[in-house]
Amino acid sequence: MKKFIHIKSDKFPILPGEEEEIINEGMYGKALAEYLQEKLTERDYTVPFVCAEDWGWWVELVFGQIRSGACIYAMPDAKDPIEYVCTDGFKSERKWNWSSFRFVDTKPLASKLYYDLTEIFQKDQEIQIVGISDDFPF
Repeated sequence: MKKFIHIKSDKFPILPGEEEEIINEGMYGKALAEYLQEKLTERDYTVPFVCAEDWGWWVELVFGQIRSGACIYAMPDAKDPIEYVCTDGFKSERKWNWSSFRFVDTKPLASKLYYDLTEIFQKDQEIQIVGISDDFPF
């Protein structure tokens, strides 16, 4: 189930050179993406890279034969601190796996990712969780 985690923090400023990497104006989040790459790796996730995508930042995750990620969106026009929304990158509750030639239930993976993201944010005193919702808050 897709949940949107709305956070606020001074911990994730716009990084030097980030302006040249983003695709759409104001869609910052590289510092948060790199932070999540580190924190999720500490929790035994395989996190090969982060990159800018159309509407924010993507934290690539590999779950065996399944690839997905965490999406990061910046609140448009937000300044000091920037507000972000994080969610999983699963487009549906099941994904076709060509190597096993079957659908794989992604609900457990999405649930674990949601739990871990929430816990990472809750444990960091420099991050405020503004809210968690089923609908995109911006």
